[in-house]
Amino acid sequence: MASEPSIQVMGGGGGGEEEIREFSSFDDMELPENLLRGIYAYGFEKPSAVQRKAIVPALTGRDMIVQAQSGTGKTGTFAITILARLNDSKNTQALVLEPTRELADQSFKVIKALGDYMGVKVYALLKGTPIQQDIATLREGVGVAVGTPGRVYDMISRGALRMDTLRMFVVDEADQMLSLGFKEQLIEIFGTGLSPTAQIALYSATMPPDALDLTRRFMQSPVKILVPIEKLSLEGIKQFQVEVNEDPEKAECLDDIYKTLSVSQCMIFCNSCKRVEQLAKYMEEQNHTVDIIHSELSPESRELALKSFKAGSTRVLIASGLLSRGVDVQGLSLVINFDVPRNIEEYLHRVGRVGRFGRKGVAINIVSRREKGTMKTIEEHYKIEVSAMPSPSELLSSI
Repeated sequence: MASEPSIQVMGGGGGGEEEIREFSSFDDMELPENLLRGIYAYGFEKPSAVQRKAIVPALTGRDMIVQAQSGTGKTGTFAITILARLNDSKNTQALVLEPTRELADQSFKVIKALGDYMGVKVYALLKGTPIQQDIATLREGVGVAVGTPGRVYDMISRGALRMDTLRMFVVDEADQMLSLGFKEQLIEIFGTGLSPTAQIALYSATMPPDALDLTRRFMQSPVKILVPIEKLSLEGIKQFQVEVNEDPEKAECLDDIYKTLSVSQCMIFCNSCKRVEQLAKYMEEQNHTVDIIHSELSPESRELALKSFKAGSTRVLIASGLLSRGVDVQGLSLVINFDVPRNIEEYLHRVGRVGRFGRKGVAINIVSRREKGTMKTIEEHYKIEVSAMPSPSELLSSI
């Protein structure tokens, strides 16, 4: 099992480091009994590195900035914190913002499962659900709401979701929110009557300067738990590359890889929705069964594709960057970058789909001549060497 990354803990205001106690057991965190029942029933045995450091400070109500790679327990961290801080009020007390419906649905399910013994009403605000249903449900009373910025802002504008009753406001994958162009909408949401006493928590695997600048506008002396970028986990993940001359050669290369390997499940990433569609068509013409997911599909189609993949009904899922973050698939041991990602952070997130919680995994990059410079930049940034793909037998022993 890969070692867990070190964590830097800083307090707000003074700029110096603040000693924060580490808790090795959920039992020692003074969590409500029914929440503990939910934690253990869900399958959590011991807190992860970020949970050991972040849960208890968050329980005090202080603002939090938590940077940790996907797969280290971020969702569990804010889910446990939210559930532990709820009171008997029938108003909405916690709001979680996610950049995609897939991440929102996943967080909704985790919070709901952990709070199973607490009688907490958790509700997902997602495009595709009738608006009148969302309004009616929120007005009946929801303890925790989870959603994407567009639908959440719509519910605030209609007066169905009140920001002044919130005790906790969580923004997950903050850097992706900004990269997807949600900055103005985030600022608008922050400005819709959020109580000055509400706890604000930002969680992300990477925290670029733009995200940190945003936090300074709305957060008060936050506790900062930051994992240095070079520690963000490519540990335990074997990474290889296959070089081709021109882009059209990639599909044939992928076909060869796919015929060679026999793995339980594989996720293939492309840089655009159009590329996903084109690759899927090619693979089907080669008699390979694949499914696809990208942002231009309907919510129902995306949900069905992800559900089938998670259940193991689909072995190969071709995806755009939509699924590069946060979505856990237990049996996933292989990721293939059909296209080298255009930005450095995206590589970390894609490759991070495997090797979750220390499990071993493999990432294969199909690199055209024009992408070699980008691949070299990624290697230099993460201080890694992505070697040439070994023989099929050696590769299979890695998976």
